[in-house]
Amino acid sequence: MILDWILEPLQYDFMVRALVTTVIAAVVCALLSCWLVLVGWSLMGDAVSHAVLPGVVLAYVFGAPFALGALVFGFLAVGLMGLIRGTSRVKEDAAIGIVFSTLFALGLVMISVTPSQTDLNHIIFGNILGVSDADLVQICVLAAVAFAVLVIKRRDLTLYAFDPTHAFAIGLSPRFLGALLLGVLALTAVVALQVVGVVLVVAMLIIPGATAYLLTDRFGRMLVIAPVMSAVCSVVGIYLSYWVDAASGGLVVVVQGCVFALVYLFAPRQGVLWRLWQRIRWIDGPRTSRPARL
Repeated sequence: MILDWILEPLQYDFMVRALVTTVIAAVVCALLSCWLVLVGWSLMGDAVSHAVLPGVVLAYVFGAPFALGALVFGFLAVGLMGLIRGTSRVKEDAAIGIVFSTLFALGLVMISVTPSQTDLNHIIFGNILGVSDADLVQICVLAAVAFAVLVIKRRDLTLYAFDPTHAFAIGLSPRFLGALLLGVLALTAVVALQVVGVVLVVAMLIIPGATAYLLTDRFGRMLVIAPVMSAVCSVVGIYLSYWVDAASGGLVVVVQGCVFALVYLFAPRQGVLWRLWQRIRWIDGPRTSRPARL
């Protein structure tokens, strides 16, 4: 019975493509999320993922690959945020909010006025079950590039995340490393766009790293825990979407959120209930260990 439950969805090509695509996107997003959580760039991930929407619509209008348009606008958004922050008194969070909200609104307007025989709303909410072979190839290539950059530069990026001043002192350029991380963020957002859509990309870019951060104090272990956890959640989410006939991208994120909730409550040392239990034991301990009076 369990074997049939596992094998039946694999009889369909679209389910196999969905599983492969989701796992690839989940692993890359989870790997990047470890650095985003440490640097504190959760809002930046949200901004880039929303800002690519106009690029996707333009790519559709001109018949170009969606990934190309999204990638161009992803880098454009990163550049605009840096430009506003560096040439005005506007602070970083305000610059992020201005750029991503304006570009996202522009994308919504473009969708509303663009004549289309296909439903462009799947860009916003994702359409993982509709991934074609060409889309899969694009996602694999972009994911491979992002993964390679993160692996090759992992030591420099880790030092930048923990101590930019020390990175500068030993000859590294914090500005270059920050720009590199933003570039990989734009690339990864495009990879995850096809899976969960513009709205939920930020969840795949933040939840795995935050979950792993509660499970270990060592960054090297985070880089293993986050991708593994994210890949398993993705497979579970895709299977659930098949059996309950619900949105695939949404269920992938819901499963990741449920895992985070469990870790938040029960994780050793960092879990809320675990710390509460340790506090109760510490309070009760001195009372029970007091020597009896003669």
